[in-house]
Amino acid sequence: MFKYIKHSLFHLLGLQAAIFIILGGEYMVIGLTFSIIFLVFGDLLGGDDNKTPVYNYPKLLTYQLWLALPLLLLIVFSVTWQFSNTDSFGFGAWVEENTGIPVLNDRGNAGPIQTFSGILLTGFYIGLIGTITAHELVHRTNDKISLAIGRWLLAFSFDSSFSIEHVYGHHKYVSTATDPATAPRGRNVYQHIVISTIEGNLSAWQIEKYRLAKKQLAFWSFNNRLLRGYTMTIFAMSTTLAIGGSNALLVVIAAGLWGKCLLEIVNYMEHYGLVRDIGTPVQPRHSWNSNKRISSWAMFNLTRHSHHHAKGALPFHKLTPMPDAPKMISGYLGTILITLIPPLWKKLMAPRLNHWDNHFASEQEKEIIRGSQC
Repeated sequence: MFKYIKHSLFHLLGLQAAIFIILGGEYMVIGLTFSIIFLVFGDLLGGDDNKTPVYNYPKLLTYQLWLALPLLLLIVFSVTWQFSNTDSFGFGAWVEENTGIPVLNDRGNAGPIQTFSGILLTGFYIGLIGTITAHELVHRTNDKISLAIGRWLLAFSFDSSFSIEHVYGHHKYVSTATDPATAPRGRNVYQHIVISTIEGNLSAWQIEKYRLAKKQLAFWSFNNRLLRGYTMTIFAMSTTLAIGGSNALLVVIAAGLWGKCLLEIVNYMEHYGLVRDIGTPVQPRHSWNSNKRISSWAMFNLTRHSHHHAKGALPFHKLTPMPDAPKMISGYLGTILITLIPPLWKKLMAPRLNHWDNHFASEQEKEIIRGSQC
């Protein structure tokens, strides 16, 4: 049973985040610090997960994925309540009555550091609980329930375009100049967040425009998946405003934007500097891979990105570790932190890119690299 239970680490991390947010004040700083230390040092000390067990009951794994939506709603409600002007739905009174913990004492008194920590903590889990799960679910294009849950999860990071551009654009053009999510060599992560966000949205609009025209459906209608996604986001933010007021809404918006930034940072580190001749199939060598145990358990094997791009239709539990694929610097959160320091990132990635050029690149890809350096 452990092979099923290990992915519940994802849910335990989300629950502890909600608890720290509800406790408020300095506890939000503690929650953020705990998440960083646990995931970074967990990867450093936990080693690699190189097993691919057989799952006889894969539906149990799907249910674990679906649980991300109520868990994310709990986290977003918690931060909405924490920064609202009233005790929404009497939630704080209910907590105090049933636990004896005086959660109402510090609510609404967060200073700048506590508020910033609350935003970062919430945004991090919008990325972890929301975007990462949505990434798995929106690939399941024949499962209407999974698709719907995935798109609702993306509503909190203002990213309805991801379910379209990622599946029908990124997987087709990955590691080419056509792909908005693939960062060329020399681009820093802050540039990439802006460029990939803009170009990714434009790409999603073009993909959806082409799909609707092919089916002879009106672009400005509810058949447009982007417009439906925007409606989900508007509903989520309107509900936040109604429950928590304008102050809580601003906090949730900031957290959602941070969650979106995290997606683009992950895109950046998963494909940075890699190239592909657009006429050749996507292979494991066209993505940076990581088999770090804690990241794999907490992120539903997103870390096995090389196999994911080679076989995009495979569910996460069938992805193999691919130990010979190009290796990421560390686990996911550790690598995210390194990208935020561009000189350090460039220094650490230079030998990896050099190794990729000499051991993975085809002759056509070497020509592309030489042409980009001119």
